[in-house]
Amino acid sequence: MKTELKYTVIKNKNQYNDYCTKILSLLESDQDCEDEIELLNVLIEAFDRKNNSFQDLDPVQLLRSFMKERNMKAIDLAVSLELSRGNLSDILNYKKGISKETIRKLSSMFKVSQEAFNRPYELVKTPESKPVKKLKFTDGAGARK
Repeated sequence: MKTELKYTVIKNKNQYNDYCTKILSLLESDQDCEDEIELLNVLIEAFDRKNNSFQDLDPVQLLRSFMKERNMKAIDLAVSLELSRGNLSDILNYKKGISKETIRKLSSMFKVSQEAFNRPYELVKTPESKPVKKLKFTDGAGARK
């Protein structure tokens, strides 16, 4: 007699999408289902490692590809991630790294493992600021203060 399993190794993209939808619904529910969530996460991450070529792209390139794939504008992503437009711009222009909290939100939003965004990449070196020249103030008669 063969036992029917609730979850199996993910074999195709449809099953992958079903499991991603299921894990999101479990995360939003009030049920105590930590083991089920953990199992789904393991299965999803295993499929990601085997089938996705994330290693070819750095995290910013990957993020840009997800945005393009979904016709998502930077402002929409900033709102979804609860980031300022400036912070997101710095990330997209390699001026700032992606925080752990943002990595968690991105992995949930795009249904990929956190490892996809949690990899090292080069940031742009910004030129050092020039020292500010001190201004000398005078009163109306020309005497310095």
